[in-house]
Amino acid sequence: METAAHKRAWRAILFLCGLILLGSAADLRAGTLLSPGPGVLVRKSAEPFGVFAFAISTGSLHQKWFALKEKLDDDMVQLALCDGDRDNCASPAALKLLAIVDQARSRDGRARLGETNRAINLSIRAVDDGADDVWSSPLATFQRGAGDCEDYAIAKLAALRLAGIAPADLRIVVVRDTPSGEEHAVAAARLDGHWLMLDNRRMAMVEDDNARTYQPLFVLYQSAVLKYVGEPVQLVAATAEAR
Repeated sequence: METAAHKRAWRAILFLCGLILLGSAADLRAGTLLSPGPGVLVRKSAEPFGVFAFAISTGSLHQKWFALKEKLDDDMVQLALCDGDRDNCASPAALKLLAIVDQARSRDGRARLGETNRAINLSIRAVDDGADDVWSSPLATFQRGAGDCEDYAIAKLAALRLAGIAPADLRIVVVRDTPSGEEHAVAAARLDGHWLMLDNRRMAMVEDDNARTYQPLFVLYQSAVLKYVGEPVQLVAATAEAR
């Protein structure tokens, strides 16, 4: 007859196998193991909102992001050239954006992020692209002086990179505003392990945990488009079941 000790051993083996299988997804977006209570392990994504996200390679959002990324890379080169030689910079849009970057560079930590968020929110007039939903590069947005939510987010991404924030700590997150049902885009920056939302709808930044009316849909990260897939995975430890 199988003893209670044998049963507990088999449960432990099955539990460890489950962790190994789940761990294979960590290469896409590494998570962390938290312990919120006795016998419960929560695997929490390292992405904003703590929800797992997996890379996708098709779809209209993927096409838009990669088409925009080419323009963004070109803008970053032009901005870097203007940054090194302001007197010979022929782009008023670049100089205007670099003035914001200068102010951000004079601050540290959260103040650097907040200055960028506030200044870009005040520099761009909010407009709706309508059905066309054109994603504009930072210089195109500043030349126009207007844009919609993703244009704000893209400009903030560029400004923060120039201000010294590591690309690995920057995202654009596409969310659904649950009260209105509308899709919305915000820039996100990681500071001391916490994700802050840089939203064109508010001057104050909020952490992702406090953006409770936003349901995360997609996250754009350098050369990847990731799709969020539900809540963090919860596993009940074998010891919690053992009697």
